Amino acid sequence: MKIAPMRIAVVGAGAIGGYFGGLLARAGHDVTLIARGAHRDAIRANGLTVEGKTERFTTHPACTDDPAEAGAQDLVILSLKAPAVPAMAEKMLPLFGTETAMITAMNGVPYWYFHRHGGPLDGSRIASVDPGDRQWDLIGPQRAIGSVVWVAGAIASPGVIHHGGGNRLPIGEPDGSRSERVQRFSAVLTAAGIDAPVHDNIRQEIWTKLWGNLSYNPVSVLTHGTLEGLSRDPDARRVLGAMMEESRHIGEALGIRFPLTIEQRMAAAEKVGPHKTSMLQDLEGGRPMEIGGLIGVIAELAGKLNIPTPTIDTVLALLKVRARVAGTFNE
Repeated sequence: MKIAPMRIAVVGAGAIGGYFGGLLARAGHDVTLIARGAHRDAIRANGLTVEGKTERFTTHPACTDDPAEAGAQDLVILSLKAPAVPAMAEKMLPLFGTETAMITAMNGVPYWYFHRHGGPLDGSRIASVDPGDRQWDLIGPQRAIGSVVWVAGAIASPGVIHHGGGNRLPIGEPDGSRSERVQRFSAVLTAAGIDAPVHDNIRQEIWTKLWGNLSYNPVSVLTHGTLEGLSRDPDARRVLGAMMEESRHIGEALGIRFPLTIEQRMAAAEKVGPHKTSMLQDLEGGRPMEIGGLIGVIAELAGKLNIPTPTIDTVLALLKVRARVAGTFNE
């Protein structure tokens, strides 16, 4: 099947967005990376280099910090961290034409989660991930295609992405349909070398990753523990287990099935080794942490569903204190 070139913008061309953008540019698409600072300058001067265990290549996509310079796209891949998105929503508007779709390649619960959900919360907005409903009102939930990122990467130096492993980006429509557009974008991503199958229930995939993120990430910030270390510590395990159990009740109330037990999920985290969570890395780097998208949203959903979450509430409160002390929390 011949894939026609597309106009694709990657908003947030850091480690993950840069990796996807590099592969798509290599495949011949008209890619624009939205980046800033030294990373933007290096890409403009020398191109974008992606290096991994098996290959190293350089492409030369357009790169700007102003989405208006890119104009309307066929596809937008949103790969920013959650705290940066609300302020970016209005700036992204020039990227959207009448038919432009957007893949939300981010951690946590996306702003469109209850669009065409079909349950009692159908159409609900989520303040913890979309304060002021800016994404919902400006971009719109109808543009959204969900995804879950199973890729590890880092910016080795400005303009250079180190691919640490993983290549999976399942995508899916909020209503679970196999629409023409989701199948087309799956084909585009797959042809570029990205494992991007169409998922009939993308929310299930979101929760599969979220279950670990909502527990390990905040606890790692409070303890500075690694995935392996926390999984082996009996006190940490008690807290992690309680958070997983509380959040499991929320997920099940929303129609999610958990294929693993809590013990199996912890064993999987332990196998990753002495890895620092993304939230701990953000703390150590002086960056805002994804509090709303990874754990604040769980407390908000618990409130909507009248499900008690005492452990999650306590950890969330302490996490906010830690962020205030670090000077990175915007209330």
